[in-house]
Amino acid sequence: MSALPTQALTPFAAVIVAAGKGLRTGLPLPKQFARWRGEPVLRHSAETLAQAGAAPIVVAIPPGADELAAECLHGLPGVLLVTGGETRQQSVAAALECLAPNPPARVLIHDAARPILPMTVIERLLGALEKYPAAIPVLPVVDSLAVARDGAMAGSAAREELRRVQTPQAFRFQPILEAHRQWNPAREAGDDAQVAQAAGLDIALTEGDERLRKLTFSEDFVQARPLMRVGTGFDVHRLAEGEELWLAGVRIDHSHGLSGHSDADVAIHALVDALLGAIGEGDIGSHFPPSDPQWRGARSGQFLTHAAGLVRKAGYEISNCDLTIICEAPRIGPHREAMRRQLAELAGLDSGQISVKATTTERLGFTGRKEGIAAEAVVCLIRED
Repeated sequence: MSALPTQALTPFAAVIVAAGKGLRTGLPLPKQFARWRGEPVLRHSAETLAQAGAAPIVVAIPPGADELAAECLHGLPGVLLVTGGETRQQSVAAALECLAPNPPARVLIHDAARPILPMTVIERLLGALEKYPAAIPVLPVVDSLAVARDGAMAGSAAREELRRVQTPQAFRFQPILEAHRQWNPAREAGDDAQVAQAAGLDIALTEGDERLRKLTFSEDFVQARPLMRVGTGFDVHRLAEGEELWLAGVRIDHSHGLSGHSDADVAIHALVDALLGAIGEGDIGSHFPPSDPQWRGARSGQFLTHAAGLVRKAGYEISNCDLTIICEAPRIGPHREAMRRQLAELAGLDSGQISVKATTTERLGFTGRKEGIAAEAVVCLIRED
């Protein structure tokens, strides 16, 4: 994620419009609350805006959806919920009025149905507000355009003069608040740029992003083309007297235990590295550094739960995990099923997705001399996209 420029360090608020019914998707609940790539649609852009420094984030929701919205946004700081209106403009107006008692200098207004929000788009919008009272992200029109009338072509339009408009749209707060207050509610407003233009505000056009596509129809939620990623992990710890032996989340009675900063569970450590590697998120040391005293003696199970959560946040599901423990002793066979169950519970999987195997090195090397235990893991992640 790129760092925001200097102007983004000054406060700004955000409004997320999530008050629609989302009927065209055919889903059993409004699309903004449906799961997409492992998380509710609404949460994706809310997380990005929070990471960008937006505070507060006011979310306009349908009447009676407070509990559902709160569940989708659980744990995110500075989120306020407001009941939206019958139209998009009324929902935005309600959210802006919520901010009015403690007005921010700037506000970004975004549609929840656009879950992928590149940070670069936010950067460009905030930068444009240095010179303009409003800014919107746009993309060029690449196809020829036809004017349709009664099912037939009645003319053409010059695509060079047209742009596709996206959200978030950025505004200096007071002008856009006044523009919404002046808006005639009998008129339909497709977006806030129309409201701003009607109030005479100059609007800068900034570069949009194709990833800011809007989820509209049921096929946008259909998992059609499988994507797969593979990760590998390896770890080793030495055996020492007076240490507890933890392997794959199971405590095993043994004459020696594994020595390390945490509980030194090589099996889990290898599995965590495999998961992080599959999504390009570094290794276990970058998330839980040995230099940090809070992880001294910590149970490694929390590392696995964290890694599995990052996998799902990235839009993937864990298909299967294949773990091999390399040691002369203790015997792994009697503990295999307990290990599978424990790993599955920690990662949120079925035990059938976990394989635990054991092998020796025929008494060769450090594992053969019973000086330590090693483990290697391979994981397969899938995403239907």
